[in-house]
Amino acid sequence: MHESNTVVPAGTVGLDVSDRYTQVYVVDAAGQRVEETRIRTTPAGVQRWFTGRPRMRVVLEVGTHSPWLSRAVVACGHEVLVANARKLRLIYQNDRKSDRVDAASLARLGRLDPTLLAPIRHRGEAVQADLALLRARETLVRARAQLVNHVRGAVKAVGARLPACSTPSFPLRVAGALPDVLRPALEPLLATLRQLNTQIRQYDRTLARVAQERYPETTRLRQVKGVGPLTALCYVLTLEDPQRFRRSRAVAAYLGLCPRQWDSGERQAQLRITRAGDGMTRRLLVSAAQYILGPFGPDTALRRWGLGLVARGGRFPKQRAVVAVARKLAGLLHSLWMHDRDYVPEGLPGRVAAAA
Repeated sequence: MHESNTVVPAGTVGLDVSDRYTQVYVVDAAGQRVEETRIRTTPAGVQRWFTGRPRMRVVLEVGTHSPWLSRAVVACGHEVLVANARKLRLIYQNDRKSDRVDAASLARLGRLDPTLLAPIRHRGEAVQADLALLRARETLVRARAQLVNHVRGAVKAVGARLPACSTPSFPLRVAGALPDVLRPALEPLLATLRQLNTQIRQYDRTLARVAQERYPETTRLRQVKGVGPLTALCYVLTLEDPQRFRRSRAVAAYLGLCPRQWDSGERQAQLRITRAGDGMTRRLLVSAAQYILGPFGPDTALRRWGLGLVARGGRFPKQRAVVAVARKLAGLLHSLWMHDRDYVPEGLPGRVAAAA
């Protein structure tokens, strides 16, 4: 969250936040220490210290507490910079690391040049609550997959095998195929899997209602075959506001789908993607790209473009093509959302590339 204002800050505050206490370090315009203290990491503690003070620039690292804490400080009339922790090697590689040193480093970096912090923007409270529904569902899906893998592995260990089936149908299909010797150990897990299936379906119904009532733009994004309701909703909630990005191509970098860059002299190394940004959105886009390039994907300009990359060959051509299509898809969805236009699947490949 970066709340800009034309008012010149009276000073710069660095906050090193932990679960119970937050270290506060204040410097003036000349970089001299003005105040140093410790406050409780609670809404009341933050409000008590910041209320009534002259407008200041407040710097803190992104973390568990940074969403609510940054909103609380902004409500007290101050400017907030939430620093990208991936850019702060000065702090996490410091040989003399402490809460006081970290808070002082944040304050001095914020005073000198805020761009060094690569400040991020937190989502609004309502969007964060809706995104929590998606993350809770994802947690249950992962737990279900772990339980299924455990049951299959335990059965293999005694020389038996379970029938192939989908994950949702697993507890019903395999109930009669469990070896008798393992039933006391595995039947409670099947009961848990049935409960997880019920809870996941409840989340699906809730998320479908949320998308329909609060985020109608997801309907437009779902015109792209392979982009389902969860992918569309996760994409919209992660970006929150399409106006944040001047160019659709910037969305792929924001989601960590662009390769790292290492150009030194005449050497230009080909590196993996950065994996920055929201991992769940990135995984869903990659899954959509796999469908687009898969046997059931419809014949579209995006699919033809991706298959062209596969045909070029090279090292891991299919995997690289999937990531490339996910990268184009990230930009394409932003273009559809930003310009409020319908998807034309049979468009020219050049137009697809330009949109992304």
